[in-house]
Amino acid sequence: MTGRLHVHGLNPTRLLPMLELSQALIESPNLAPRQPISAIRREGSTTCLTTLFWGLTPPWLNVLDHAPHCARAESLESRSMFREAFHARRCLIPVTGVYIWKSRPRAKQPFLVTEVGRAPLLLAGIWCRYHTSLTQFNDSTALITVPANAWLSRLSDRLPAIIHPDQAPSWLDPATPVEEVNALLTPAPLELLGAFPVSTRVNNPAYQSSDCAYPVGSMLRWASSQEL
Repeated sequence: MTGRLHVHGLNPTRLLPMLELSQALIESPNLAPRQPISAIRREGSTTCLTTLFWGLTPPWLNVLDHAPHCARAESLESRSMFREAFHARRCLIPVTGVYIWKSRPRAKQPFLVTEVGRAPLLLAGIWCRYHTSLTQFNDSTALITVPANAWLSRLSDRLPAIIHPDQAPSWLDPATPVEEVNALLTPAPLELLGAFPVSTRVNNPAYQSSDCAYPVGSMLRWASSQEL
């Protein structure tokens, strides 16, 4: 399960030229749940960058620590916590990488999953609104995860769903039929992502140095000549 994100040095408008920037992108080399996070969503007819709390907090949630930071794609329709948001309030989280941890006999090894050319990615998400008064509210989000592709499944069983920039308008539009939206939630193409080991210092969410994302080994990437 994805528990940390790498967000650094990306320009969201290069991914989505129609995006309106009313605020700065929140960047972090080691972004953990229960923190503010930048998300792209529709507001009326405008596609804009906004700040959400990473951990879905519907109005009836009593314990903040129970706010899920990820939602399984397979449960979006069956769980009431996710269903309405999936149908009407979808968003995208721009990132430059996703941290995962591979189990090993003595300790877990962190890896950073990135686009093979280190280009930014758009992760699928949902969001909800909790009114604290007639005029004030809090907005929060959760990433949507899907099974990892056959190449990266050796490192993690699940990864966030990735939405191609060309598919972003359909994903963000609440009028898009749910069947079309569901069809976008698939494992990433084999050739899209790579992963490389990083220092275990990333295990500490308070550690915010740029060396969180420094490779300590070669990138693992799929090649068409390889067998799965």
